[in-house]
Amino acid sequence: MLFHYKPSPNSLADRVILITGASRGIGRAVAKAFASQGATVILLARNIPHLESLYDEIEKSGAPTPAIYPFNLANAIPEDYEKLRENIEKPFGKLDGILHNAAMLGSLTSIEHTPLEQWYQVMQVNLHAAFLLTRATLPLLKRAKEASIIFSTPEVGHKARAYWGAYAVSKFGGEALMQILADELEINTNIRVNSINPGRIKTQLRTAAYPAEDPKKLKMPEEIIPFYLYLMGSESLGMTGHSF
Repeated sequence: MLFHYKPSPNSLADRVILITGASRGIGRAVAKAFASQGATVILLARNIPHLESLYDEIEKSGAPTPAIYPFNLANAIPEDYEKLRENIEKPFGKLDGILHNAAMLGSLTSIEHTPLEQWYQVMQVNLHAAFLLTRATLPLLKRAKEASIIFSTPEVGHKARAYWGAYAVSKFGGEALMQILADELEINTNIRVNSINPGRIKTQLRTAAYPAEDPKKLKMPEEIIPFYLYLMGSESLGMTGHSF
């Protein structure tokens, strides 16, 4: 049903939305869609040239001027997230939404042979970063009239399989974090929290995980945009703790 969802024009007007992993793939497509609906998007990723390219695209489209925030989730410390909150608070005073989209695949190998450093890094990018970012920005989300947090939870974050190791464990953790936040914030706040399983989408991460897969059989990121628009927009008000 949500594949055919069409929001009214400017459904995200005057909203400030932070997107991690915004420089490519799903994050890039969603950032452009949110901006086209009137949102001011904060583009967070580590690849500065890709961020600048996306910035130019959005600005040329006539959408609200976005903000670029170069940030490496793999080595960021708690103080970096506090600084991020301060840098959002100064110009905007609030935050209306977060899309936790950034992800690191790591090696598809057995637990026995998983490099320890890689295990920690995947956990840092896929799970710890979502916790630290959400925790740091909750005061800003609470100031919004209504706020939405969206997690990205692929199939292996619901049912694990052999050799998916750190990636699957981190995504299971992200799904648990989503459910906990939804439960905690449902009472006495204006914040809803949900997750989306993107499915088989043509991204660099998908190609790395399934190098022999025929890319022609994959959906493009733009095809699943309606899910994100629905969960970030007012029509999903009151919906929280759900996995789509």
